[in-house]
Amino acid sequence: MATERTEVLVVGGGQAGLAMSEHLGRLSIPHLVLERGRIAERWRSERWDSLVANGPAWHDRFPGREFERTPPDGFPGKEEIADYFVAYADQIAAPVRTGVEVREVRRNEGRPGFVAETSAGTIEAGFVVAATGPFQRPAIPPIVPQDAPVTQIHSTGYRNPDALPDGAVLVVGAGSSGVQIADELLRAGRRVHLSVGPHDRPPRRYRGRDFVWWLGVLGKWDAVTPPAGAEHVTIAVSGADGGHTVDFRRLAERGMVLLGRTESHEDGVIRFADDLARNIEAGDANYLALLDEADAWIARNGCDLPPEPEARLIGPDPDCVTNPIRSLDLAEAGIGTIIWATGFALDFGWLKVDAFDADGRPRHQRGVSSEPGVYFLGLPWLSRRGSSFIWGVWHDAKFLADQIAIQRAYRAYRPQEEAGTAAPARRE
Repeated sequence: MATERTEVLVVGGGQAGLAMSEHLGRLSIPHLVLERGRIAERWRSERWDSLVANGPAWHDRFPGREFERTPPDGFPGKEEIADYFVAYADQIAAPVRTGVEVREVRRNEGRPGFVAETSAGTIEAGFVVAATGPFQRPAIPPIVPQDAPVTQIHSTGYRNPDALPDGAVLVVGAGSSGVQIADELLRAGRRVHLSVGPHDRPPRRYRGRDFVWWLGVLGKWDAVTPPAGAEHVTIAVSGADGGHTVDFRRLAERGMVLLGRTESHEDGVIRFADDLARNIEAGDANYLALLDEADAWIARNGCDLPPEPEARLIGPDPDCVTNPIRSLDLAEAGIGTIIWATGFALDFGWLKVDAFDADGRPRHQRGVSSEPGVYFLGLPWLSRRGSSFIWGVWHDAKFLADQIAIQRAYRAYRPQEEAGTAAPARRE
């Protein structure tokens, strides 16, 4: 089979890959986008049935297209989001090939560019963009042995309450995924235990504006580095049921059992850290701090946004917070399933280039890697806080496309002598 050639090989056909394709296309740079599944595959097959976007439709989109079925202030479901990207690929005529797995990419020996071995053959490229995003490999901490008599799945394997075995459920992780899954299970009549670690807890809306708007006007989306110690803190926010502020106390009032951070397991008993009250209190502090900043911004700018004093009312701690459960016998509690909503790990095993540190993390500056010709796109904090969001990745892709265009111009340069044009005669 003959080796194919393209100028830029983009690996990944989700939001990052399509954003990259749009900007490369605008610059008339030949490229190819490879996706091992369908366009935006993870939205379809690695998310639960009722999932909706965590940001409203007016915000979490590309500039060139709106959602067709969800109003601007609504939250589109996962299937509509996937359909949106399929339609976007058609709109920009993205050269996407689906069902093609990239197995290995290496730098060419003794000549420029890279060679990619794929399930559909060999492809050579002058530049490579790793656009596989931040959700690459589900991360389950090695706490409960896989042979323990309880079903264990990652949040990517959860679909709906009816698909789980009978019994109570322990959800580990109280970020957006964990909270929404736990809430859905509770509404379905399941007995639910939720292990709550450190988290940020922004208001869904405040004084008539969604929190994504507040992060925008307060300049928080443009923060270039996370606060010290908060690089991996989860955010408890939900777009479900029209969007609402996550309130752990209300979840407990409805019957959910809150637990501290999951620490260890032995002989069928899980132990939890004595940090539940502290984690809840820190989340409250994060919530109130954003309200303070919003109020100050309104006063400073003289905006007529209605006061919302009730937003500052925080209810009493439930019994599970004041008298925390430190250990839980899974069998006695009737727990049939553990859902690990514990995030993801990066997996760039296919990219065999010198662009990673000793822990396998990409070495890059705003997506431009330490390996010339290789670029990363879609990673958290790639250039700013918003980098891994739909709208943020679009802007990062524009920057990377410009960098590729600059490098192409350098590579294309030839002195007049090399180009075959005689230098003009020098006058004395």
